[in-house]
Amino acid sequence: MKFAMLGSGAVGGYFGAKLARAGQDVTFIARGAHRDAIRQRGLEIRSTQLGDFTVQAPAESDPAQVGPVDVVVVAVKAYDNATAFPMISPLLGPETTVLTLQNGVDNVDQLAELVGTDRVLGGTTYVATALEAPGLIVQTGVHRSILFGEVFGARTVTPRVQALADVLGAADIQVTAAADARTPLWDKFVYLVPFSGFTGAARLPIGYIWKHDTVREMFYAAAREVASVAVAEGVTLSADRFESLDHYMTNIPASTRSSLLIDLEQGKRIEVEALQGALIRRAAAHGIPVPIVSTLYAVLKAWESGNPR
Repeated sequence: MKFAMLGSGAVGGYFGAKLARAGQDVTFIARGAHRDAIRQRGLEIRSTQLGDFTVQAPAESDPAQVGPVDVVVVAVKAYDNATAFPMISPLLGPETTVLTLQNGVDNVDQLAELVGTDRVLGGTTYVATALEAPGLIVQTGVHRSILFGEVFGARTVTPRVQALADVLGAADIQVTAAADARTPLWDKFVYLVPFSGFTGAARLPIGYIWKHDTVREMFYAAAREVASVAVAEGVTLSADRFESLDHYMTNIPASTRSSLLIDLEQGKRIEVEALQGALIRRAAAHGIPVPIVSTLYAVLKAWESGNPR
């Protein structure tokens, strides 16, 4: 398959490198020093547990230089949607699929407004990677999963979903083809809204705050707020969602930081609108109170564009 990775940082760069290593035709859409490094030296992946490798693949800042592809993988931060989504148009052919791996639940609808519901697949990832330097992505741990599927129309694993899942799986990606992509999207949202909110508001990795009983109680209460909105939206969460969440949070390394916290620490923009803001807006539409998430949103909103000082 021919892929274009729109967003070639920690997530898009990593999965694109896995695909390129497996022999797929991958072009990275990147800018500046990162694009130049990929062109000159290739894209390097360092992983103490899975092994290091470097791939040689094209890197372009202008999608018009790439042309139509089979799959556009969207992995930009949600706050860049307004500028990034218009870049998809030159990549579209008659049968092009657009797969979003972004945080949040609004992205699929925003993409559909631009390219049509028939092209869009929704997905989410669980992977610990960081863009350490131009052309260098460092992975910690072994998780490298993508869960995806149809969002609009058929609630089944369609042939195009299965074909893409087969390609991803052959690239050593832990892949799950979902009959209804809204389930994995909201399963992650139940976790990510409170996790990013609490770590971001406290400016601390999870271990420093998780040891406090009150924090744990409020965290799970916030997760239930997200779940209540999912139900109102007609989304079926995984039956064991809160059992698996409790297991994950009990065993998560104490040093774990959310990507929102990492961005805060680096003075970058944060995805508060795509996470806490999106939940609040959807809750309001259904008349559902979400006081804990609303408080986290209020604390983080001033930092949306980076350091406000």
